[in-house]
Amino acid sequence: MNISGALPKVGEEPNEEPNSAGPAPDSRTRRLAATPVVGALGVVFGDIGTSPLYSLQTAFSVNHNEVKVTQLDVYGIISLVVWSLIIVVTLKYVVLVMRADNDGEGGILALTALLRGRLSGVKLRSTILVIGMVGAALFFGDSLITPAISVMSAMEGLQVARPGLEGVVLPGSLIVLTILFMVQRFGTGKVGRAFGPVMIVWFVSLAILGVPQIVRHPAILLALSPTYAAQFWIARPGIAFVAMTAVVLTITGAEALYADMGHFGAGPIRRAWFGLVLVSLLLNYMGQGAMIMDNPRTIDNPFFHLAPEWARIPLVVLATAATVIASQAVISGAYSMAHQATRLGLLPNLRALHTSNKEYGQIYLPAVNWMLFAGVVALMFGFRSSNALASAYGLSVTGMLVTTTGLLTLMAIRIWHWPMWRVLLRIVPVAALELLFLAANMTKIVHGGWLPLTVALILVTVMATWMTGNRYVLRRRGEIEGPLTDFLTRVRAVVTTRVVGEAVYLHANPKTAPLALKENVRFNRALHERVYIVRMKTASIPRVADADRFRIDELPEHYSGLYHLTITFGFQETRDIPGAIAAIGRQCPQLKINPDEIRYFASVMTLTPGGDAPMNPWRKHLYIWLARNATPRGEAFHLPPNRTMLMGGTLQI
Repeated sequence: MNISGALPKVGEEPNEEPNSAGPAPDSRTRRLAATPVVGALGVVFGDIGTSPLYSLQTAFSVNHNEVKVTQLDVYGIISLVVWSLIIVVTLKYVVLVMRADNDGEGGILALTALLRGRLSGVKLRSTILVIGMVGAALFFGDSLITPAISVMSAMEGLQVARPGLEGVVLPGSLIVLTILFMVQRFGTGKVGRAFGPVMIVWFVSLAILGVPQIVRHPAILLALSPTYAAQFWIARPGIAFVAMTAVVLTITGAEALYADMGHFGAGPIRRAWFGLVLVSLLLNYMGQGAMIMDNPRTIDNPFFHLAPEWARIPLVVLATAATVIASQAVISGAYSMAHQATRLGLLPNLRALHTSNKEYGQIYLPAVNWMLFAGVVALMFGFRSSNALASAYGLSVTGMLVTTTGLLTLMAIRIWHWPMWRVLLRIVPVAALELLFLAANMTKIVHGGWLPLTVALILVTVMATWMTGNRYVLRRRGEIEGPLTDFLTRVRAVVTTRVVGEAVYLHANPKTAPLALKENVRFNRALHERVYIVRMKTASIPRVADADRFRIDELPEHYSGLYHLTITFGFQETRDIPGAIAAIGRQCPQLKINPDEIRYFASVMTLTPGGDAPMNPWRKHLYIWLARNATPRGEAFHLPPNRTMLMGGTLQI
């Protein structure tokens, strides 16, 4: 018997996911607001929308104020900002990268999964995986820095409004972020609905703040021409090179346009960018430049000097709200990235709680949340100002930009089959600018750039160790388990009793016998009437079509009532095994599945060092530690505790 076909979707159950692969969508949901455009404004653009708080301030303070308040320098910096927004954000992300969706989903790991699913060749697929791992690791470094630099830059507005309050900045920022991380476990759906309107007010305020300064100094509009950026580079190449470390801060959060495609769609994100965000950012940056030309003393914090004195405290409040929203988006993105990495086999199972029964994909990962919080607090006390943190920020941003462009180039050449002239015209200029950003930020390694590199190195090491260890364990398990056909032949002679009911054995390798099944037969000399050996597959797409959801094969004639059941999930879908099997039973009544009576058996291995795994001893200990601290399989697959038995043995690695 062979049955395959559709299965009702099984993605909205509360609790946890499995050890194999993928990103549950983060708490930034598909519908955070009344319309997708408003929702996109509240979630997608929080990071890039709060960059005006600190980016130009950083630009005019690099190398002890080497960028001077002259027409050459000011117009040059503003021109670099304008064209960075146009080339990197608009041309690269809005026009090109958002075409490279994986069944509607975006993000570095979704693109990695897409390319690995479409391209062949061990070396090429390995290269793609490494690039994706590095990009994901750099994202976690960004997730540490963004909340700290964003909220601190907003609170630093108090120093402009009330100079005597500068001592409040650090403790005030700490209080705001502590509250933010503490409320994560309650979910962000209700708060999220207010994000869009708040960010609309923020972007409109950015434009309103910039326009009066442009009116007073209309010549700043000349900076829209790229010739001023070129003149700055020609006249002061060394200073222009260093200034690129600050200019790149104006495009932080560009990756969110791509990563959040699955939540809002490409159309709403594009409309929000062209309809409000880009215009507001350009007006604000040019307004800051115009004000600096008229009053050089405002370079200490040009953003808050844009506001009249009476409006500065309200502006601090609004800026703090905007930076909290930006931080929330990044925190949720970290949940999503970590969850996605577990589904793609890059990290062990992480406990994930679904915080909403109504909102799609709202999850909370306690381990990720508190590690981020500890890192953010350490950064705030270590760097103590947004200006100091900017040196660390740029390297993580540019690293993510370059990794995405590398994968985009592969996509264009190997999947879209672009001719080389089109690659040279559309991608090479973007790559050249991003490599220039990266080179400039490499000079900041000793001034804080080491931080995202260290975080990325640690995470890539963890991912590589987990994958290497898993490959070894799976191979050794296969040797211990032995061929399934040989086991079934022995079963006919050994088993004398068939127990009423059904049993499910979770097992990844269809050619070998599950350890739990072997132990059960050896100890009890009995089998259930119907036995399902369940294999889960993770597709390289976020959601699997119903027609491709499952396949059932009755095992050969050695023993009746034994079935191979393969359930395929997309890397965005919840792996609720009991829910999936119940749905199969409803669709295939001839199987007579009784989901409330099924007994579940899972094979587990206790790992110890001392084997011949191809890893250094410290990596073996790291892998064992990761395996021991992973979410238990029963919880990961939503197995009912009162009907689940774990069986297995010991394995040296």
